[in-house]
Amino acid sequence: MPYLKTKKNKDGQTRERDYSSESHYRIVSPTFQYKMSHQRVGKCIIINNKNFDENTGMNVRNGTDRDAGELSKCFRNLGFDVVIYNDQTCEKMESLLQKASEEDHSDCSCFACILLSHGEEGMIYGTDGAVPIKNMTSLFRGDKCKSLVGKPKLFFIQACRGSEFDDGIQTDSGPPNDTLETDANPSHKIPVEADFLFAYSTVPGYYSWRNPGRGSWFVQALCNVLNEFGKQLEIMQILTRVNYMVATSFESWSEDPRFSEKKQIPCVVSMLTKELYFN
Repeated sequence: MPYLKTKKNKDGQTRERDYSSESHYRIVSPTFQYKMSHQRVGKCIIINNKNFDENTGMNVRNGTDRDAGELSKCFRNLGFDVVIYNDQTCEKMESLLQKASEEDHSDCSCFACILLSHGEEGMIYGTDGAVPIKNMTSLFRGDKCKSLVGKPKLFFIQACRGSEFDDGIQTDSGPPNDTLETDANPSHKIPVEADFLFAYSTVPGYYSWRNPGRGSWFVQALCNVLNEFGKQLEIMQILTRVNYMVATSFESWSEDPRFSEKKQIPCVVSMLTKELYFN
C-alpha cells in the first residue's frame, strides 16, 4: 500500500510525495511543465490601435494607450522583450507578425502577442479595416515557425467579438459588493496547432467594455493579477482569476439604459500541452 508524506516548501505550499513503487511529486512535475530556462523569456509584441480611418466607421479607442502602457510594464516584469506598435494598418499588422514568425526564437522560452483594437467575431481591426485573427496567429504554427515548436505561443486579444451585451444575473452567492489512435511513435510528431493559448477579453458574439480613463476591463484585471501572482501561479490559474475579477468587479454605467448595468466574461481557449509558469 503506497503511503503519502506531506512536506511544506518555503512558500508554505504543500507537496505530497508518493512513496509508492513510482516515486513522484503529485503537484508539480517538470515533465508536465514548459521549459522556461532558455536565455530569454521571449518576445512580446503589442499592437495598439487607437485611431481608425473614417471610412471604417470606427471610433477612437480612448483608454487603449493606458492598456498598452500597463501591459508593457507587466510583461517586462515577467522578463519579456516588449515592443509596442501603434495604429497599424491590416497589412502592417500582418507583415510585422510575419517578420516576427521568421525570426529565430531558439534562445527564447515562449512568444506573446497582444492585440488591442476594435473587432468582430474572428476579426480584428487595423486602422483601415478588418482582418481575420487567424491570418496572424497561423503564422506561428509549428509547420511555419520552427524555432517555436513545442513552446507556448500566447495571444491576448482585447477587442469586441460582436455587439451583444451581457445583462448579468442576480446571484445570492459570491462577494458582497493513454491510448493512441494509430501505432505511430508519438515522439516524432506534434500537431501544428499545439501549444497556442488565446485569451480573449470576451466570449464570442459579445461586446468588450473599455473605460476611457482607466482602460479596458480585461486588461485592468489581467495586469492586476499578473502584478500580484504572475510569478507564482500557472497561466490557467492566472486567467481564471482574471475571469473572476472581470465577472465580479466590473459593471457598465451609462445614462442610456441600453448600455447600463452590463457585465462581461473573458474567454480562454487553450491548446497548451503543459503547465506554464513564469518563475
